Amino acid sequence: MTTGRVVGYARTMRARAPWRWLTPSVRSRVFDGLLALFVVTVDLGALVQKTDDGISARVVLVGVLVLVRGAALLPRRRHPVAVLAVVVLLDIATHALLPSAADLQSGPALIAMYSCGRYRPVAVGWIAGAAAATAFSLSLLFWPAKNVFSGLIIFALTIALGQYMRVRREMAVRRGVEQAETAVRIERQRIARELHDVVAHHISVMSVLVGAARTTMAIDPAKAAEALLTTERTAREALAEMRQLLAVLRAEGTDDPEPALGARAAEVPALVAAVRATGLRVHLEVAGTVRELPASVDLAVYRIVQEALTNTRKHAAGAQAWVWIRYERAAVAVEVLDDGGSGAAASTAAQPGGGYGLGGMAERVALCGGRLQSGHRPEGGFRVQARIPVPVTAEIVAPAAVESPADHGS
Repeated sequence: MTTGRVVGYARTMRARAPWRWLTPSVRSRVFDGLLALFVVTVDLGALVQKTDDGISARVVLVGVLVLVRGAALLPRRRHPVAVLAVVVLLDIATHALLPSAADLQSGPALIAMYSCGRYRPVAVGWIAGAAAATAFSLSLLFWPAKNVFSGLIIFALTIALGQYMRVRREMAVRRGVEQAETAVRIERQRIARELHDVVAHHISVMSVLVGAARTTMAIDPAKAAEALLTTERTAREALAEMRQLLAVLRAEGTDDPEPALGARAAEVPALVAAVRATGLRVHLEVAGTVRELPASVDLAVYRIVQEALTNTRKHAAGAQAWVWIRYERAAVAVEVLDDGGSGAAASTAAQPGGGYGLGGMAERVALCGGRLQSGHRPEGGFRVQARIPVPVTAEIVAPAAVESPADHGS
């Protein structure tokens, strides 16, 4: 099995794990609790094995200190320096009570050292580590211990490991932010190009209509008036589009092979058919009464479905997908979900490093005055849903065509 497959399988298991619905803070607390329980169990077992004289008052007291030391690890992420100080003092106390059965540098001390390096700046981590090493060294004047030098080296390496993990995490977050910003910028550029084409189309229509009105004004005033009314309506539509996305600037010098004017909500069935041809099982349903949508909303509906199905095809091999488009009185709702599939890369669309096209979709929907939500489903798979407001005066053009499950193919 290749490394890529191993990573993909690990991501799949993580995405489908029963605890995936927990928030990161809750998962961190659960992990820290299990870690503290494991450390206490190991230390108490070692204490019992090293105690040959039976249970005494000192042994019981050291056992209590071991329990307190393990519990002190729980807030290690929020207060690593304080946790390190408490653990060092408890280590010195346990070693003073039972030098033969208690280690001066314990597992909790290593964990606390790592936490200082991981969750605090470089200077703070090294200062805290130096203070802990000094405290341990001073305690040797009263309670000598073995392998102290090697223990101090391990402490330094542990702090360095924590700082390495912190820097690595910061770089990963920074790369994620940069990729998300790039996706949003690319989507803004695409929106600007599409709007440019839409407005150019409106202006061309207006020019033709005004020319027709000018030539027929003397011959057929009624027909000329109708042409001017159509021109007025077209101008209002163009102005509405420009007001809606005034902040978007057209990107020059970029090539995009996708036709802007062909990407409309009415083309979603053709898009679904093309995706089915690639092997993905897609079910489409359109509810409500089809309405004439503003060009930006029309494009947004198409792009949402396109991006969501692309992510499903890339990241959820063997999955089934469902697409719903619902026309409401004052909005259009879009929902695309999949069941997760069975491939090695299933359900990774929202993992770090993937799915940044959804950030661009959220930007597009926000510019249209709507809201987009995406994330993993508790039962498995991924969901993308958006609701975009549309003018209530939009003209109703045809009843929606609804595909039944029997028409989708499998």
